[in-house]
Parts: sequence; C-alpha cells; structure tokens
Amino acid sequence: MEFPDLGQHCSEKTCKQLDFLPLNCDACNQVFCKDHVQYEAHKCSAAYKKDVQVPVCPLCHVPIPVGRGEVADVVIGQHMDKDCKYNPADEKKIFIHQCSKEGCKKKETFQLLCDQCNDNFCIKHRHPLDHNCKRSGHPISKAGFAAIMRAAESSGASHKLSSNWLAQRLRGKQKS
Repeated sequence: MEFPDLGQHCSEKTCKQLDFLPLNCDACNQVFCKDHVQYEAHKCSAAYKKDVQVPVCPLCHVPIPVGRGEVADVVIGQHMDKDCKYNPADEKKIFIHQCSKEGCKKKETFQLLCDQCNDNFCIKHRHPLDHNCKRSGHPISKAGFAAIMRAAESSGASHKLSSNWLAQRLRGKQKS
C-alpha cells in the first residue's frame, strides 16, 4: 500500500469499511461511511440533541414544549384542554363586503367595485347592467363599447347614426 494513513474505518460495528472520504456524525462526532452517517443507520444515541421538533398548537398557534420521551400529540392535547388561549369569537370574519344592490344581502370576501359608479357589489350584481348602474344614461362595459364601435364602423357612415357622433357620445360616458 502506498498510502497507509489515508482514510478511516467506519465506526459501525457491523461495517468497519475503510472509507477514503469519511463523514462525521454531527451528534456523536464518530466517523462513518456514506451508508451509516444518518442517525437511524447507526442508531445514534445523541440524535435527540439534533433532531428537535417543536409542535405548534393548531388553535392558538403557540409552540408547545415537549419533553424527552413525551408524545407530542398527548402534550398538545393537554395544552388544548387546559392552557390554550384560543377563542372562536376572536376569529376574523371573512365575508365583510356587502352588496350595494337594493334588496341583496350577499357578502363577499373581497371588493368588487363597479367601474362606473364605484359601488361594491356581489358576484351576481358586479356588472353595470346587473345592478342598474346609477350613472347617467345607459350603463356600458368596455367590451360593449368596443362592440358598438365595430358595428358602427362596419355599417358605414350612411346608416342611422354617424359613427363620429356615436363615438363621441360613448366616449363621454366612458371617461366619467
């Protein structure tokens, strides 16, 4: 052998393999091969020092200390029975945005503001035509405006209304 001092033997009693790139266990500081470096593989007696998990109460979201040898589920159950500060009345309400349509009592989790009247509406009444928008004239959506403009351009200027007059009228409604 050219390099008798190179490498170390695995500390696992059943292995003792000569490893040229040995790994140290960070809990017990012994040398192991790649197959036995995990805590479970060499039954590390100091693994409890490194493998620390602190469970959190699912109700009050407070970390619960669990002693060595105690079962986490049992400790959390005892906390929930005795020490838990959870109060269901303190929960935030999520359906807080009430519909502005007269007679509708629905509430939504987020605001749905009308582009034209800036009132809040439920999903059913969110479009200007569905809530009889208070804005002067007939309510029109951006898609409706585009459809009217395409129809006016394709029909030509000689039909019922000139496209310029219609465009000016609709643009005036869109701006405010």
